[in-house]
Order: sequence, then C-alpha cells, then structure tokens
Amino acid sequence: MTSQEMNKTLWEAADKLRAQMDAAEYKHLVLGLIFLKYVSDSFDERRLEVAKLLADPASDLFFTDDPAEQAKALEDRDYYSSANVFWVPQEARWETLRNQAKQPTIDRHGETVPSSSEPGR
Repeated sequence: MTSQEMNKTLWEAADKLRAQMDAAEYKHLVLGLIFLKYVSDSFDERRLEVAKLLADPASDLFFTDDPAEQAKALEDRDYYSSANVFWVPQEARWETLRNQAKQPTIDRHGETVPSSSEPGR
C-alpha cells in the first residue's frame, strides 16, 4: 500500500466514523479516545507490575499465594496512585470498551469514562 493509498484509507475511515457529526465536535471525540487509550495503557502497564509484585514472595507487596486474593488486591487504587497512574474502573478500560464497540449502546459507555477515571483517588 502506498502512502497516498494509506492516507486515502485513513480519511475514508475517519469520515465513516464521523458520519453526520460536525468536524469541530469530532475532534473532541477523537482526542478523548486518544487520552482514554493512553490512560488505559498506562493502567495496564502498572497492573502487570503490581501483579508480578503481588505474586513474588520476595516483594514487599506479597501477602498471599491465593490468586483470588491477588486479583482482588489488583483493584486497590493505592497501587496506581502511588505511581501517578490514573485509576481506570473495569467498565472504562480500553479492552472492555473495545469488546463492546459493536454494541448499540456503546455511546452511553463513553459518557461515564471521564468521571470514573480518577487520578489518585
């Protein structure tokens, strides 16, 4: 695929996504999605780090061998805020939204994301 073909394909995809929405409104939607993706990726990175620490008996965070308890501990906001990472609730995480992208109610999911993703709370 040439650069021109790629450019054309991306513009067509953007137009399809935008549908009847005004371009001025569309930019807010796109910037919000880019921010959500960044926050979600940062959260996922930190989650993997914490999971390793919770499972490592040599770690200060280790407290049990029970995978269910470790999974519960992964939802503790303090592990994320201590590393200056936004807490992202399950329903606002990128993978959750991506898996629901074809649902007819996906537009209502996005309305709750900014208020439920909180830094350091």
